[in-house]
Amino acid sequence: MTRSWWGWGNVDEAVNGTELEDLATLVGAALGGPRRVAADPVDVRSLEIADPRIDVPNSLGVEFSLAPVDRLAHGHGQAFRDVAAAFAGHVTNPPDAVVRPSTAGEVRAVLDWGSEHGVAVVPFGGGTSVVGGVNPPQDRPVVTLSLEHLGDLIEVDEVSMAAHVQAGTFGPDIDRMLHPYGLTLRHFPQSWEFSTLGGWLATRSGGHFATGPTRIDDFVEAIGAETPAGRWESRRLPGSGAGPSPDRLLLGSEGALGVITDAWIRVQRRPTFRARANALFTSVDAAAEAMRGLAQSGLQPANARVLDHAEAALTGAGDGSHAVLVLGFESADHSLGPWLDRAMELCSDHGGRIADHALTEGDTTGDAAGAGGQWRRTFLRAPYLRDALIRLGMVVETFETAITWDRFPDVTRRLREVATSNVTEVCGGGSVSMRVTHAYPDGAAPYFTIIAPGRPGQQVAMWDEVKAAVSDAIIDVGATITHHHAVGRDHAPWYQRQAPAPFLAGLRVAKQRLDPAAIMNPGVLGL
Repeated sequence: MTRSWWGWGNVDEAVNGTELEDLATLVGAALGGPRRVAADPVDVRSLEIADPRIDVPNSLGVEFSLAPVDRLAHGHGQAFRDVAAAFAGHVTNPPDAVVRPSTAGEVRAVLDWGSEHGVAVVPFGGGTSVVGGVNPPQDRPVVTLSLEHLGDLIEVDEVSMAAHVQAGTFGPDIDRMLHPYGLTLRHFPQSWEFSTLGGWLATRSGGHFATGPTRIDDFVEAIGAETPAGRWESRRLPGSGAGPSPDRLLLGSEGALGVITDAWIRVQRRPTFRARANALFTSVDAAAEAMRGLAQSGLQPANARVLDHAEAALTGAGDGSHAVLVLGFESADHSLGPWLDRAMELCSDHGGRIADHALTEGDTTGDAAGAGGQWRRTFLRAPYLRDALIRLGMVVETFETAITWDRFPDVTRRLREVATSNVTEVCGGGSVSMRVTHAYPDGAAPYFTIIAPGRPGQQVAMWDEVKAAVSDAIIDVGATITHHHAVGRDHAPWYQRQAPAPFLAGLRVAKQRLDPAAIMNPGVLGL
């Protein structure tokens, strides 16, 4: 498989041919006009690129590349603004070189060299950041430090149910290497196929299991990292009350403090029992209330997601006449019939109608039938569809947040209003749909999708205007600027408004002590 240099995933899996033609017809009909015509991406070989501003010395002993295509592919992430710009051939500041260390010692050597010569270092796992987290800064020479050669399973502790994994290991490889032990991490962000353990840790990734342990934070036992000030390695412990946690400072640090090289992660037995159900509701608020009931019931479903009417229709999980609650349970220990029965009863108590349900057994990827299966397939295909819509001249992007249950209806209503009014004003119309991706006993994470017509050459500027408005609204209503997409450079202004001033002051001091030459991913988190 060949990775796309400008867009998501593998070139061979992109939307093309009949699928693209059908999408073009559908979009044209939805906009009340003729069939849309798909543009082709700029040929990367035709792009002019500035010569590197630095010489990476062979004496450094680290593999590196100065190839233009390699530099361009590592010059952006996977946000709409990144992909739309790269599609048009606008990669404003590719790194001067891509370095590929094979050991933690080689990472250390790169940081020492960068500190000595004032060369910024941007850690790069799978490059799937949607918030500008891997975009090189423009004010200095920079190397992108790819962790692709640090992608191995080091050790498995079957007694303690933990695994020591290198940070550059991709999601599918983690699952494959744990499979012979009958174990799994069970952390599946949408980017799972193309993102790495180190990236998940650095961005505090959220998996698509929507209740119980879902954040990568929940799976961390210990983290190892290289910083300009020295090696950072925490102890393997099930828990500790010994002061502020060293792991908590690295989680979400986004490469601003150092490079995560490895981690001990908590794993679990591969599930062999599964249960699923899908419930239909007349309103998204009623579905969310059922989701709250499930989150507060102690049942701990592996998955509980709400799709509003438009989102259900968009993903094929419904026909647009109802909101849909997609529900799932998993266990490696016991059958789930009583759990499923109680969950369906709870949904019914909140006005839901059970559309389908099933119990399965065996070490499989789960039952792909019904609305839940259709939602999952569309969920994994969505980034490719996003790229196809960019080719059709559309503005298509998402934003997400989290809020407590007591404010959930008012906040989601307000954010929908702000998004809709700005999409109408900036784009002349479009759709705003919502799903609820994660549920906690005290709150949930609403996630909005925007699809709107763009004007040639203005798609990125149009989205930036909408994004600024909804981000201001998120902070103004007291929600978080991001639940699981991270901060990066794109969210940094609003993160600086959200975080307490004394905390930010302490974070800046930590940055200064760990990274005296200020070379580590400058600009992320606003640092």
